[in-house]
Order: sequence, then C-alpha cells, then structure tokens
Amino acid sequence: QVSLVESGGGLVQPGGSLKLSCAASGVTYSTYTMGWFRQAPGKEREFVAAISSSDAVTYYADSMEGRFIISMDTAKNTQFLQMNALKPEDTAIYYCAIGEPAYANDAKAYDYWGRGTQVTVSS
Repeated sequence: QVSLVESGGGLVQPGGSLKLSCAASGVTYSTYTMGWFRQAPGKEREFVAAISSSDAVTYYADSMEGRFIISMDTAKNTQFLQMNALKPEDTAIYYCAIGEPAYANDAKAYDYWGRGTQVTVSS
C-alpha cells in the first residue's frame, strides 16, 4: 500500500515558478533517497534532482542550471521541488520517487514511484 502522490503541477508562463509536492504513505523517510524525474513527449525519462534523507545531500542534473531546488519535510513524509525561471523545454510529466540508489540519477534503482503530475510551460 505504498503510495506517492504528486501535486502542484499545472500551466505556467515562461519565466514563472511552480512548487511541486510529493506526499508519501506506507513508508517513512529514513535511509531513502528522494528523487524527481521528468519525461517529455518522445523523450527518455530524465533525472531532475534528488535528496538524501540521512544527510540532506542534494543532487541536481546539470541542465537544471540552478533553477530548481529540492527539499523535504521528514516529519510529514513529503518532498518538494521548487521550479523557477521555467522554460518551455521544462514541459513534461514530473514524477517523484524514493529508493536506495547507488547513483541518485539512476531511475531503475528507485523502489516506489508516483503517478506523475503534468507541468506545462507555455504562453
């Protein structure tokens, strides 16, 4: 009955911001890494960011260019992705995930996934 539920997606103009949330149930943040991935139409699933629950170390894809910030609230089993200076190429379905990956950007190593939330950046 593990469940991850994303929220906060929607339509935003270029240059705007969105904050995504991911609430987890059936698991607790302990030694897990929490990650965000995205997938645009016709593209491979792409790593966005991750954070370690044990030491709060963060990881970002170089392509995010410092625009995105990952954070977590361990007491509420919730993770966040603050997205700033959004570009049309950020349009994708965004997925949250938890797992114990050897490498934070390895999608195959994550154990649980949300169903995704659509982010559309357009005028």
